[in-house]
Amino acid sequence: MLTALARTATRRPLTVMLLWGLFLLLGFGLGTGVFARLSDNVPEVPGTESESAARYLDEMDPAGSSITGVVAGTPVADAGLRAEVKRAVADVRKVAGVAAVPDPYATPGMIAEDGHALIVPVTLEGGLDDDAEEHTLDAAAERIREIDAPDVHVSGGPLLGLQMGERAAQDVKNAELISLPVVLALLLVVFGGLRSALLPLVVAVSGIAGAFLALFLFSEVTDISVYAIQVTTMLGLGLAVDYALLMLVRFREERRTTEDVVEAVHRTVAAAGRTVLFSGLTVAVSLTGLLVFPSVFLRSMGLAVAAVVVIDMLAALTLLPALLARFGGRIPPAKSPGNGEEEGRFFARVARFAARRKVAVLAVVVPVLLVLALPVAGMSIVVGDARQLPADSEARQLQDTVAAHFPPGTGVSPVVVVAKPGTDAATADRIRALAPGATTRELPGGGAVIEIRPPGEADGAEATALVERVREMRGDAPVEVTGTAARLVDFRQMLAERAPWAALTVLAGIVLLLFAFTGSVLLPLRTVVTTLLSLAAALGVVVWVFQDGHLAGLLGAEGLGALSLTAPPLIVAIAFGLAMDYELFILARMREARLRSGDDREAVVTGLSRSGRVVTCAALLLAVVFAAFMTGGFSPILQIGLGLTLAVLIDATVVRMLLVPATMALLGRHAWWAPAPLRRVHDRFGLREEQTELPREKVPSGV
Repeated sequence: MLTALARTATRRPLTVMLLWGLFLLLGFGLGTGVFARLSDNVPEVPGTESESAARYLDEMDPAGSSITGVVAGTPVADAGLRAEVKRAVADVRKVAGVAAVPDPYATPGMIAEDGHALIVPVTLEGGLDDDAEEHTLDAAAERIREIDAPDVHVSGGPLLGLQMGERAAQDVKNAELISLPVVLALLLVVFGGLRSALLPLVVAVSGIAGAFLALFLFSEVTDISVYAIQVTTMLGLGLAVDYALLMLVRFREERRTTEDVVEAVHRTVAAAGRTVLFSGLTVAVSLTGLLVFPSVFLRSMGLAVAAVVVIDMLAALTLLPALLARFGGRIPPAKSPGNGEEEGRFFARVARFAARRKVAVLAVVVPVLLVLALPVAGMSIVVGDARQLPADSEARQLQDTVAAHFPPGTGVSPVVVVAKPGTDAATADRIRALAPGATTRELPGGGAVIEIRPPGEADGAEATALVERVREMRGDAPVEVTGTAARLVDFRQMLAERAPWAALTVLAGIVLLLFAFTGSVLLPLRTVVTTLLSLAAALGVVVWVFQDGHLAGLLGAEGLGALSLTAPPLIVAIAFGLAMDYELFILARMREARLRSGDDREAVVTGLSRSGRVVTCAALLLAVVFAAFMTGGFSPILQIGLGLTLAVLIDATVVRMLLVPATMALLGRHAWWAPAPLRRVHDRFGLREEQTELPREKVPSGV
């Protein structure tokens, strides 16, 4: 297959480039339409009690959604402001699709006790289609913003989702503007030439276009989260650069032994292309764990990110060979070793040190990683609210204004208890008595809705405890609980129940792929253990920063007491796949050296010396991409960005440069061992990198 791809790309390079050009136009044209379809409704899980109760309410009480306006910064009793607010309320009531707008001056609780703020809630009609709802939201919000006051903000409900989508689009644009020039500068340093440096960026842009197009297509059949744009774009950009870097380094090596550019491209695809193929498969398999969860958000993210990985892989295996066939003759070959400029000398020295001091290295590195991982034991997740947005966002300003002027709990989403027909009065009374101020409204058919506002945040400890209490005391009564806190409780339970199966699915797939790649039983197990160590360390730092609040201010964030429920599963799935990415880069070189020399110890040193530079450069480039997405200030993306940045850097340095050679030395020749039956299976079905006639290069002695 790889040979066929290489021959097609080199035989008709202009056709391949034209097809990818059309793909780019489609991605940046049609694909960017996904920005208008993003949803912030992340925690819903089909089949759970909270989702069942929400569907029942939609059927029996099809009330529309609502948004909130807040006017602050001046005495609200001022006659001029009062007249303005009343005119605005009257105008908003006339907007098509608006069901109700209470007069804040005549409604209890709408005016702050300090007299310097008031709330204008707007309820929309039920059953509006997306276009009608968006038009209603825009018209109502714009009219409220016209009120002449120092602080006027409108958000909440579906408007919050739209504002998050706009923020996501802006953050992606800013991140690309930051990361692409920096990546280009680093590639110039790595390759020393503009042509070589530009080729990975061409592949990277293809990855971004693929991210947009994949998300747009998935949005036709499922909800796409506001987080999806940033996550898929950062991964699409980073992996594209990684794969292109690996291919280009190998191409320059092949050019040392042949002046025929097309032949060099074929040999590159036959060797490094196999690593890219396996790398893409391992990253995709790592993301299949997300498909085990019934959450629409996690499943859609897993599918979308896996699609982007496949697009990056295809671009590296088709577009890049076509570009090399057309322009590769102008790219200088790599410098020949043996002239005192061996680029692998440093990595060979580190590998030999780790191999000689294997016990000491393990005794130091492993405890350090375990200490960094300790905060994971206390990790907590929440749905989150507008506090996750930057301080200059309108939704955040509205929430901060309400918190500053109104009692705690004002505007907090209630715990919604659905008492279906047949619920006895005593049970309903006990539920209402759980918190003061509970309200009840009747539903058609004899049911009722009891709304209980928790004393803290909508998804805080008090709110989730309230959900658990209702579910404990209802007995056999037909009572269901929904709302933000209930969805969080159900989401946590879903994670606890499905996480072991997700882990088993991923680990089984990874072990099988690594066995197919290496023919070893112990290497996949060693890889999984060392990868989990680096991953736990990175996640522990994320908890320490964003949950506990240490140094969060340096990133423009704050400690929120918990992580966003989106962050941990995505960090784990993506970082695990990226770690496998670098593992394959190194194992491919180690196996090549072992097949040539037959020396297991020198194969480790040679493999790391030849792959260390490309892995380090790839990790640095990927870290730059992830770090660029941390400039937007959206807390969930900051958490994911920091987690992935740390995971990549820890894995590519501490793990690959120290733990890998130390553990390989500890295992010795047994590292490549497999039982005889499995060895026969691998000999028959295992996929291997094709060998090319490279010169028998040796790492210089004495390093």
